[in-house]
Amino acid sequence: MVSGPLKDDWNGIQGEVAEGLNAHFDGDLGNVTDARLAAGLFLDTVAACDPPSEADSRDDILLVVTELAANAIQYAPGPFTLRARRTFDGVHVMVRDTNPAPPKPVPSRTAGKPGGLGWHIVQALGTVNVLTQPDGKEVHVFLPW
Repeated sequence: MVSGPLKDDWNGIQGEVAEGLNAHFDGDLGNVTDARLAAGLFLDTVAACDPPSEADSRDDILLVVTELAANAIQYAPGPFTLRARRTFDGVHVMVRDTNPAPPKPVPSRTAGKPGGLGWHIVQALGTVNVLTQPDGKEVHVFLPW
């Protein structure tokens, strides 16, 4: 229980965590960084109330956000939405983009061409569900915290 002068700040932090992150982006290349920064601020707020159980949890979540945002820009030109919320046992990240095709793994690039690992990384770090709709898709990733 928090009391005294920190009580109002603590209640404000709890409210922000309960509401989660809901951010919309135009789909510009710089939005990958913007999405990562927004997720980092959200995770800092979560950590103030409930520190992660593993030291790498924050970095893993930020990596997933970065990969999903980059994929949204590369494969589904146009706006995308990032949502994140604390769950009872982790963090739920969702990216919605304008391409209805589900993600698929691509072979690693060869001879000096980077890429091809993002979707593999996302699947390795969390539990993934993809919901397709005629006007786009939602990629849901559940990660430990």
